[in-house]
Amino acid sequence: MAQARKTRSRTTKRERERRIAEAVKELTTRDAELARAHEFGGPFHDRSRKAGFETLVLLVVEQQLSLASAAAIMGRVRDAVVPFKPEILLGMSDRRLRGLGLSGAKVRYCRALAQAFVDGDLKPARLARLDDSLVIEELTRVKGIGPWTAEIYLLSALGRLDILPAGDLALQVAAQHLYDLPDRPDGKALRDMGEAWRPYRSVAARILWQYYRALKGREVAP
Repeated sequence: MAQARKTRSRTTKRERERRIAEAVKELTTRDAELARAHEFGGPFHDRSRKAGFETLVLLVVEQQLSLASAAAIMGRVRDAVVPFKPEILLGMSDRRLRGLGLSGAKVRYCRALAQAFVDGDLKPARLARLDDSLVIEELTRVKGIGPWTAEIYLLSALGRLDILPAGDLALQVAAQHLYDLPDRPDGKALRDMGEAWRPYRSVAARILWQYYRALKGREVAP
């Protein structure tokens, strides 16, 4: 079992907002294109989520689905898994879970995740104390949780400021458009680009997500 390298204290919502505002100021001063994206995209949507089992299930549901489709399925899952605990989910049949809209693969992934919580292999309080790389290492041991899911959990549930989910398609499309690249950057290329955004890659990602949303809602490029 990986050992925690440092203890991270919880931050209040106000403190988190202050740190994000400082990061936005630094990034937009440092990178004119990010400044343009931030102006075009507007204020952030709050992507913070509560750490724990339910959020990880949500992230599994969101894999390769639109947010609207995932929200509809997750709504049915929440209504059925009461209270929302891993033991309750494990007690439900595969047929029942598929009837809520989960694919066969996602039923298996949610079961593996629930079992990891029941067995004590995943503990939210422990994950919150681990360094970013160790959180990814522990989460990706669970079947169905890959780097993207682990990185989104770090960014949205644990509030880490230097995470770049470089495999995210929306981020890749936004970066291609914003920086006028001839091709959409793959995960490695976007990760290389992101080195310039340290130590606030999470905030750069949020700027790019907002930019992507604005692009989808408008026919004319900024």
